Amino acid sequence: MLSYQHEYHAGNHADVLKHSVLALVLAALLRKDKPLRVFDAHAGSGLYDLGGREARRHAEYRDGIARVLAAADAPPTLAPYLDAVHACNAGGALRRYPGSPWLARSLLRPADHLVLMELHPQALTALRRLFGQDPQVHLHERDCFEGLPALLPPPERRGLVLIDPSYELKDDYRRVVGLLEACHRRWPTGVYLLWYPLLRDRPGARLPARVTALGLRRIYQVAIEVEGEGHEGLRGSGLLAVNLPWGVDAGIAALAPWLWRSLSPQGRGRWTAGWLVPE
Repeated sequence: MLSYQHEYHAGNHADVLKHSVLALVLAALLRKDKPLRVFDAHAGSGLYDLGGREARRHAEYRDGIARVLAAADAPPTLAPYLDAVHACNAGGALRRYPGSPWLARSLLRPADHLVLMELHPQALTALRRLFGQDPQVHLHERDCFEGLPALLPPPERRGLVLIDPSYELKDDYRRVVGLLEACHRRWPTGVYLLWYPLLRDRPGARLPARVTALGLRRIYQVAIEVEGEGHEGLRGSGLLAVNLPWGVDAGIAALAPWLWRSLSPQGRGRWTAGWLVPE
């Protein structure tokens, strides 16, 4: 269960979708003056060295963030994400990739807080090195399926929860639906982002229907596929957003086709963006 290391996949097309939408949603939440709290249920290492042995093994970032940075006419909605990528790459060369903890922390204001949950020993060491002295970051060595609902609702009563397990275990597809339901029951006004992979013969494609069956309101879906359905390996990924802030749906709808064109220059796969359950 603890074998997955995101260092091998940092900056790939799934990261680009997940983190660009995360930055867009956070930017919308930050328009209000009231403080907020962000929960990252599967934090990972926080910041990734693209020159490291793991990242170089498959160099997945070359077909992900590198393509996005090389593309022209990026939409304005991509700016919060690109600003974070540039901020951790002084001098312009692409050397590091910001994971969701680094990305979220770079956007938060002095009154906001970030809660990170992680169990992998290597990732925990990296997170402590990055955020161990930061009073706005709270690190929990804790299983999110048990611990996340216990932390909700936050004292600020505003904020976001990112749920993005590795799905190494097939049971995780069922567990994340139960986790979302439990968290929403405790904090119905929170914003939730649930990431899922699209793999051949895997239940990721069925996850939107399972979440819709929970009976929640305001569920938005965005997905980017860079390969066809018969592709071996990760052909794409998606995000389900619950309680998406007002106006962000238009931003995602404009962003999705541009991302697909940039990440799949051969025109393979497809993109999807729209409401599964409206207001």
